[in-house]
Amino acid sequence: SRQVRGLCGTFNGDQRDEFTTPEGDVEPGVAAFANAFRAAGACPALPPRIPDPCDGFPGSRERAEAACAVLMGPAFQ
Repeated sequence: SRQVRGLCGTFNGDQRDEFTTPEGDVEPGVAAFANAFRAAGACPALPPRIPDPCDGFPGSRERAEAACAVLMGPAFQ
């Protein structure tokens, strides 16, 4: 059916074509796929390896793990 395209994928149940670019190419990685939709000059291109969000915010990983521990704990089982 291929009626849905873009950053949200194709929604056709086939994950192999989720990273289809506007030109119709299928990119193997997230960065190249996202860069295909980038407006020229609007923002910098993503590097080949997307940085871990926790690396930019000291202490974020520990806070996230503590919050997840509550959700995974006995209160929600």
